[in-house]
Amino acid sequence: MNTVVKRSDSLKWLAVFAIFAASIVANYHYDGVAWALRAALGILLVAIMVGIALSTAKGWQAWEFIKSARIELRKVVWPTRQETVQTTLVVVVFVVITALILWGIDTLFLWLIGLLLGQRG
Repeated sequence: MNTVVKRSDSLKWLAVFAIFAASIVANYHYDGVAWALRAALGILLVAIMVGIALSTAKGWQAWEFIKSARIELRKVVWPTRQETVQTTLVVVVFVVITALILWGIDTLFLWLIGLLLGQRG
């Protein structure tokens, strides 16, 4: 990538951040204006910022990554409701069993330490 493109991309990113900062300041400054107008302007500014960002090399790479991730997400085989419920129940049962085992070990150690220190029996 040549320096002209890098400089152009840097200026575009600077414009995106400047618009972002200006929109935050304007939103606080014009808090008396109807929220619908501020929201509409915010949506418009976000669209402009996204458009500028997508015209950069990094922005285009990010867009390609998002498209690829969406394609991969469609390939995922999601579990059925029954499988999800069964797996959740198995996890809950094992958590309860583990908690009971740890409670029993803790109680045993507490009793043994009390016995060794002469506080019991």
